[in-house]
Amino acid sequence: MKCGLRMRAILMAQILTLPVPGGRCSLVIVSCTVTLINFSSGRYEPTWESIDSRPLPEWFDQAKFGIFIHWGVFSVPSFGSEWFWFYWQKQKLKAYVDFMQKNYPPDFKYQDFAPQFTAEFFDAKEWTDIFAASGAKYIVLTTKHHEGFTLWGSKNSWNWNAVDVGPKRDLVDEVASAVRAQGGIRLGLYHSLFEWFNPLFEQDAANLFSTNYFPTTKTLPELYELVLKYKPEVLWSDGDGNAPDKYWNSTGFLAWLYNDSPVRDTVVTNDRWGYGSIGKHGGYYTCCDRYWPGHLVKHKWENCMTIDQKSWGYRRNASLSDYLTIEKLVATLVETVSCGGNLLMNVGPTHDGRIAPIFEERLRQMGQWLKVNGGAIYNTTAWRSQKDNVTNNVWYTSKPQEKAIFAILLEWPDNGSVILNEPVVTKGQTQVELLGHGALQWEPAKPRGLRVLLPQLSFKQMPCQWAWTLKLTGAS
Repeated sequence: MKCGLRMRAILMAQILTLPVPGGRCSLVIVSCTVTLINFSSGRYEPTWESIDSRPLPEWFDQAKFGIFIHWGVFSVPSFGSEWFWFYWQKQKLKAYVDFMQKNYPPDFKYQDFAPQFTAEFFDAKEWTDIFAASGAKYIVLTTKHHEGFTLWGSKNSWNWNAVDVGPKRDLVDEVASAVRAQGGIRLGLYHSLFEWFNPLFEQDAANLFSTNYFPTTKTLPELYELVLKYKPEVLWSDGDGNAPDKYWNSTGFLAWLYNDSPVRDTVVTNDRWGYGSIGKHGGYYTCCDRYWPGHLVKHKWENCMTIDQKSWGYRRNASLSDYLTIEKLVATLVETVSCGGNLLMNVGPTHDGRIAPIFEERLRQMGQWLKVNGGAIYNTTAWRSQKDNVTNNVWYTSKPQEKAIFAILLEWPDNGSVILNEPVVTKGQTQVELLGHGALQWEPAKPRGLRVLLPQLSFKQMPCQWAWTLKLTGAS
């Protein structure tokens, strides 16, 4: 049995609820009147009120950590930014103009980079092995950035896709297949709504978006194709081109995604579905790139950030100081999760399909840390305090199901102990453990909290190298 309308039960007293086989509806009998009510898996209407009422699939909040992958034709010049085409041709920034004048003939066009996007060293299994080693629970691959080049053979992007030109391969399919074969990682796909220089979009923009030639012939067909063909469990929308959500028919597409798509029960979406929708609508909020509020946010959010601080795409001219250290990356993960968010950490592969050694090193280092401290990250919830108000660089997470509180130390104290001011402890009941090491002694601190005595360990004896987790049980 399938319900056609999404309804809410108002009267709760003296109601007899009977399950219907299949679990999609229930029979509610009130005064001999039979009413069909469709609960969390019910149909959603193409309105933001209805779309935003959908509960976020639980797996996303539990995952905490994902990998963003920016890869496309911009990986060929690999200079400045993934916005290379726009900065060179639209804004005509001097650094980009000079770069092209010095290295390419006068008649060279951006489209001429596409055949050089060769991906000859791309091995999807190798990538997913690195992602698995990082401890990431989901990945988000750019299937099309604002340049319009699709990493699959889109019928709506003729001769401007990875099957027709360049690699001559369906790169999205290769990544999707490898991720599913790997297991333990969920597939996410990024897709830009608009394209900088697409004539149809430019025409609609000139008409102040009173026409919708571009979304109906390009954007929406691509989105439906991505979902039906690759079945992503994260759909990361971006690039509204200052056009409102009505122009993109965002609520209509999302209603289909949540009601009838093959991933309707598990798919997660972000908040970039039209001008003004960021931080207001969608499954979780991104608000801005590198979003970190620094405090607990009630609505689920994601901090999308990049290891190379100056670019999302690969840059040949990056210096060592441009790359975040593993200490900073671990701290960013800890602080993000403590405040209720997920971390989506970006790498930019090369045009020939390699994940550069410095990116691989950072990812594997993150995985080494999570092997020891993952209990304080995965499947956790924000605690009543996010940061200790006395001791600097101590952040909290919790697992109510284990009655556990985690205090993560971003720095190892020099004096052999650390004071945790926030937990309420009881002598004889509270126990403290250093993850990767074992039980520790503690004593009450005044006026509140506890002083944990840390073990004297050599560098080789330390359970990890960059941040350390104290697990408290029997505390509140």
